[in-house]
Amino acid sequence: IAYLVSAGVDPDRVMAITFTNKAAEEMRRRVERMVGERVFVSTFHSFCARLLRREIHHMDRETTFSIYDRSDSQSAVRRVVKDLNLEPKVYSPSDMLSRISQLKNDLVDPDEWREEAVGIKDQKLADIYEGYQEVLHENNALDFDDLLSEAVRLFRENPAVLRSYQERCEHLLVDEYQDTNLPQHLIARALQGKHKNITAVGDPDQMIYSWRGARLENILEFENDFPDCTIIKLERNYRSTSNILRAASVCIRNNLRRQDKALWTDREEGQPVQIRELENSYREGDFVG
Repeated sequence: IAYLVSAGVDPDRVMAITFTNKAAEEMRRRVERMVGERVFVSTFHSFCARLLRREIHHMDRETTFSIYDRSDSQSAVRRVVKDLNLEPKVYSPSDMLSRISQLKNDLVDPDEWREEAVGIKDQKLADIYEGYQEVLHENNALDFDDLLSEAVRLFRENPAVLRSYQERCEHLLVDEYQDTNLPQHLIARALQGKHKNITAVGDPDQMIYSWRGARLENILEFENDFPDCTIIKLERNYRSTSNILRAASVCIRNNLRRQDKALWTDREEGQPVQIRELENSYREGDFVG
């Protein structure tokens, strides 16, 4: 970001996306210290909330919508389960909400899921999902997953709105790209549909959030989405000893879906890697500490 600004890029046309508010604030402070300019640094959810506050009226929704947190959403699902006379021990509101979240991360709506559903429980999930969306709509509310999926829909259905944001976003930088889900990837791809100035930092070997919708294909197929991109491998490790790097590389090279890299360090060999079996996590913490 500092390089772009020093090269004459307007700071107002640079957007940086990371995954936590804490990381975004730290990045914002660093940029201000380096270049003396305030750059738009945000999380995906914050960006989409801001986008929808301004533009959701294009989809016949009110810009005064509220945002449901996990507790609000779970209460809404519990109400739907009760209204459908379903047994909450079988259709746990927490479990149903998690499955609905997965479907939203895959951009699957209730009708699409109903067509795919196999078995009674999946069919009932479609009913619960549909009822949950009706509750959200009645209360002029979105949940966290809706912030992303509605932003995707906004860009797809309103080309003029998309073009205006493409104009503003001359450069897009995304951190931890291996942790992006499908909607986040589509939002990034849409924003850079014109300038194609996107910098994505990530490591397929560190993708550990598939349980919350992270999609490894986003980074592995990045070159297909942006054919003229340049891949820069950051292979020097400043933290670990040579023995640790060798042990990690021997393990991770067995993964079938990854981009090969050769990590190296100029640090000492260090202690040999040990394999220890311990009674519990407390013992493990004591041993590592």
